[in-house]
Amino acid sequence: MPSIAVHNLQKTFQTKRKAAGLGGSLRALVKPQYSQVEAVRGLSFSMEAGELLGFIGPNGAGKSTTIKILTGILHPTGGEASVLGFVPWKERQKLAYQIGTVFGQRPQLWYHLPAIDTFKLFGKIYDLDDRETERRIAFLSEAFEIQDLLETPVRKLSLGQRMRCEVAASLLHRPRLLLLDEPSIGLDVVAKQHIRDAIRTMSAQENVGVLLTSHDAGDLEALCKRVIIVNHGQIVYQDKVSSLKRKYLTTKLVEVRYAEQIPANFSLDGVEILKVGNYGVKLKFDTQRISVEKVLAHLTDSGSVVDITISDPPLEEVIAKIYQEAKNV
Repeated sequence: MPSIAVHNLQKTFQTKRKAAGLGGSLRALVKPQYSQVEAVRGLSFSMEAGELLGFIGPNGAGKSTTIKILTGILHPTGGEASVLGFVPWKERQKLAYQIGTVFGQRPQLWYHLPAIDTFKLFGKIYDLDDRETERRIAFLSEAFEIQDLLETPVRKLSLGQRMRCEVAASLLHRPRLLLLDEPSIGLDVVAKQHIRDAIRTMSAQENVGVLLTSHDAGDLEALCKRVIIVNHGQIVYQDKVSSLKRKYLTTKLVEVRYAEQIPANFSLDGVEILKVGNYGVKLKFDTQRISVEKVLAHLTDSGSVVDITISDPPLEEVIAKIYQEAKNV
């Protein structure tokens, strides 16, 4: 049975229109006007047990609304959803014992108290006995490298340290599914890597499924095997991350350094030269127009190569391209 099964999920919000001018404001008080906003429009997807699934899209795409429906916080306007066999908005309390959630901009740790106090409180909430809570805290503090942080008031922790404690707290009761909404927002590169490593380790060790929303393509590449991209409340792409890269990452970036000086007018047919230095050149090309093998042959024929690096463009560019295609349909 899938961890998550969603069919034709819909969520419409009713919002009050703002009236222009004093007369309009008075009319709005007497007879307010409302408009309908479709946040989620006919979403259908499934997620297998233990899967790491990326659920991404631009601001306003419906990601957070979908997660709130899946956790039972919001009721949908239409459609069906099952999470670990529970209907979230009907069996929210039962589901809460089986899932962990982290909303990057809504902390669950008590701000003025040490994280250890929140951990112990969660142990009581989830009906763990004291010894089991202590064992679980010891295990998670080692996995997330937060042994030295637990006794420090949360307000004194850095953002990266706090987020490690947040994710660890969400795993205290051994959930089968972890829903992460922007867990790396605002973190520096090192802090992001700590979070990713810990999540990947916990998923592997305890077979925890992870549904991840993020604006950071690095989270997607580091953690997820499959990705669903939504825009305007609808799915515009879903496939393996590797397939996404194969289909859309047709552009290659190449940096070459030669042993001898190269001419300022250095050029290659079918290749765009981005930068030329005394001993190096940076270029890009489309593999659908010219093969990697042919470009490398041209480069090695042009001089004695000291170093060469071939890379893909940032995944953000790929996702932006998919959004643009969806917009033009």
